[in-house]
Amino acid sequence: MRILVVEDEPKVARALEEGLGSESYQVAVAHTATEGFFKASSEPFDLIVLDVMLPDRSGLEVLATMRQRGIELPVILLTAKDAVEDRVLGLDAGADDYLVKPFAFPELSARVRALLRRGKKSEPAAVMKLDDLQMDLVSRTVRRGEQAIDLTSREFEVLEYLLRHQGRVVSREMLARDVWKETVRHTPLDNVIDVHMVRIRRKVDEGFETKLVHTVRGVGFVLKADRA
Repeated sequence: MRILVVEDEPKVARALEEGLGSESYQVAVAHTATEGFFKASSEPFDLIVLDVMLPDRSGLEVLATMRQRGIELPVILLTAKDAVEDRVLGLDAGADDYLVKPFAFPELSARVRALLRRGKKSEPAAVMKLDDLQMDLVSRTVRRGEQAIDLTSREFEVLEYLLRHQGRVVSREMLARDVWKETVRHTPLDNVIDVHMVRIRRKVDEGFETKLVHTVRGVGFVLKADRA
């Protein structure tokens, strides 16, 4: 399980990183709202621990923007404010839980476990869709409208990964790590990944007015319906 901690106080951030890491979670830390939003938008996480008082922007604004963008990860808000009005604001912005500073780490840990258990209850969908693109994970078939799309095993895995992160930028590093399972990149896979993306784009988009596979120069790729 991967957890993103967005916290500007170095001691608190370090304590959370070490505490959650000791419980076998993979922890990434962001110290500003901007950095946190970028990581949440471009990397896969299972839960976010988000401080409300950040130096560049309110955590509530970050949370509201995430929800507007369709990022539905469970979020625990951290705040020094304990007024009912403040808790209501946080929950209305889309928070799943609310913890007031100072707090005991075991309580945070218990809340993290509870939210992650809740998220596990729903099984992943057997069919994933974007616009008129449909992928059946059971039969391992892909269709665009009425047209069947013939993909190699690796192309299927890459497209599935993009569909799971649709609307969010997927970097080459993410594809290398999560699809090719290259945790240590002795030889860069960028050229191999780019070749696969060219083939996928041709198979998915060729002959269709609405393009779904897009390159974000210098960053990676994003799967979204573009009718422009």
